[in-house]
Amino acid sequence: MSKTATLEFDGKKYEFPVTVGTEDEIGVDIKKLRGEAGIITLDPGFKNTGSCESAITFLDGEKGILRYRGYAIEDLAEKADFLEVAYLLIFGELPNKQQLEKFTNDIKEQSHVDEEMKKILDGFPKSAHPMGVLSSLTSALIAFNPSSVDVSSEDDMYKAIVKILGKFPVLAAWTLRKKNSLPLNYGDEDLGYVENLHKMMFEKPNKTYNVDKAVIDALDKLLILHADHEQNCSTSTVRMVGSSHAGLFASLSAGISALWGPLHGGANQAVIEMLEGIKEDGGDTHKFMQKAKDKEDPFRLMGFGHRVYKNFDPRAKIIKKSADEVLGQLGVEDPVLDIAKGLEKEALEDDYFVKRKLYPNVDFYSGIIYRALGIPVDMFTVMFALGRLPGWIAQWREMRLRKEPIGRPRQIYIGENHRDFKPLGSR
Repeated sequence: MSKTATLEFDGKKYEFPVTVGTEDEIGVDIKKLRGEAGIITLDPGFKNTGSCESAITFLDGEKGILRYRGYAIEDLAEKADFLEVAYLLIFGELPNKQQLEKFTNDIKEQSHVDEEMKKILDGFPKSAHPMGVLSSLTSALIAFNPSSVDVSSEDDMYKAIVKILGKFPVLAAWTLRKKNSLPLNYGDEDLGYVENLHKMMFEKPNKTYNVDKAVIDALDKLLILHADHEQNCSTSTVRMVGSSHAGLFASLSAGISALWGPLHGGANQAVIEMLEGIKEDGGDTHKFMQKAKDKEDPFRLMGFGHRVYKNFDPRAKIIKKSADEVLGQLGVEDPVLDIAKGLEKEALEDDYFVKRKLYPNVDFYSGIIYRALGIPVDMFTVMFALGRLPGWIAQWREMRLRKEPIGRPRQIYIGENHRDFKPLGSR
């Protein structure tokens, strides 16, 4: 027997069906509320509003659980590579050997970007923020791929997916190379997806490219950990834009812009900026831990705790190990990273932080790794976007295949009531 929820208002009762997810999440289906009762719900920030039903990612913030298509993030980060996870998120199952080989080769076949795109990149000054450049270049792909995706055709959908997975790393690498005054390049088909990305980003024209395996492993894990995170700001944006039947590239460009904000993808950049500030003040980590405890002090400790995870961020546990390995392997000597280690040690031992479960999160460790790898601070969010790409694609594809209606939130109007118009001379 299906469950219902009852709403009583103005002496009248209204019943609405209850939806129960596979992990026993409960939602009241109120899509007929306005039609039947003439009222709407008000939920600023949509913190308690389910915008869709999705089979992609399960997240339990209270228990610190994150799963992609039912697979624990811990298992995927340890046993799979980024393209396996991308395939899983987009198509619903882990690929077999033949499927993964085809997927990888098809992506490589689409890794060429039209030479005219370089002219668009040339139009940006070096001072342009990389996220603005990446969003613009992603949107510009539409001009070189004007045909819309036929979502009823699996073949058409697949071609669009491998096309963006092939071209996006090139655009990201070019964004960095433009910033660093390096010649634009292409990858090496003999390399894996993540190592190829790293080579495109850092290869120097007068040097043989070499990279430590620990670096590639850490990058691979970071991309996996960022691949999807349920209905966050950028993912919801991709689905919202796509709900108007805007194309995949346009929807992704909108998602990049949403990710750009410091409250979302820019969080790991904020961590490094905070660490730089502590360094400039003298590097006393204990002093700043005390400031963080003081409610009257405006200082905020970035990279600790999480808006969703109320216990611990499962991704942080995984990437902490990689951070330790990379810093040890590279032998990086950096006072900013020393400050990060000091903050981490104090937070994990301080009763104030332990009782409040304010542990270092994935943004804290990803910022440390990116800095150790020589990635500029304003490129951190671009790296986040590279990881989140398959999640955005999966969410866009799911939304279109489910034929979800165009997104159109309601509002409660709080402005002026009707006013008579006054001619210009009477105002």
